[in-house]
Amino acid sequence: MSARERPGAHRPAGSLIAFLAMAFVVVGLAGILATYAAPLPLARALHEEALLDDALAAGRVADIDAVAASLGVGDEARFAAGTADAAGHAGDLPGRVAALRAEVRQTMTAEANAAAWRLRFLIIVATIAGALFGAALLGAGRR
Repeated sequence: MSARERPGAHRPAGSLIAFLAMAFVVVGLAGILATYAAPLPLARALHEEALLDDALAAGRVADIDAVAASLGVGDEARFAAGTADAAGHAGDLPGRVAALRAEVRQTMTAEANAAAWRLRFLIIVATIAGALFGAALLGAGRR
């Protein structure tokens, strides 16, 4: 019996090519996800720095305290929430904002490094899964 006479010996090549193309599309989608997720730490840091600049310009100690609390930095005596110490902190606002700005940048760097590692891992896993899927399809196409 020749290959033409066996039932199921002829498989449409189009469907196998479509499945293989989808394996590459999954990797591409992971890359597109990376383009949206990667700049998030920088955008957050720029937003927090803008909040600090606005609060410094207006002299709003409560807003600076809120940014400090959201970052979880500083001892309670220096970065106490509320405005009861507003008069005591008013002269030190530029120094506090400079320290908070440095903390924002350090936090942004750590978040960016963590996000980059996760995205690389996602792309590596998607690439390996796509390659294994493609190899399985090519193996199935030879039968």
